[in-house]
Amino acid sequence: MNLVMTILFITTALSLILAIVSFWLPQMTPDAEKLSPYECGFDPLGSARLPFSLRFFLVAILFLLFDLEIALLLPLPWGNQLPNPTDTFLLAAAILILLTLGLIYEWTQGGLEWAE
Repeated sequence: MNLVMTILFITTALSLILAIVSFWLPQMTPDAEKLSPYECGFDPLGSARLPFSLRFFLVAILFLLFDLEIALLLPLPWGNQLPNPTDTFLLAAAILILLTLGLIYEWTQGGLEWAE
């Protein structure tokens, strides 16, 4: 318990010190030249903020969700070695059901359709 309190004290003190030091540091005020995009020595040809398709963003989020699902389910084969493997398999089934329902919802809403 003493070790936990020591670690808690150190992390709290470090957080407070960093928060206080951040107020003493000078504020960054970049001018227009520093805010312009750098294009290998050429003058900027256009805006660096191009419109981004929401469909690509949606596919990226879905990829991250299913990638996280795989990371959560990888240790599942070793779940039968736990004292209560039923809980592990029920939790894995709940994760799979939740993600399957989310995928079905996206599919029915047309989020995976590229042509309109």
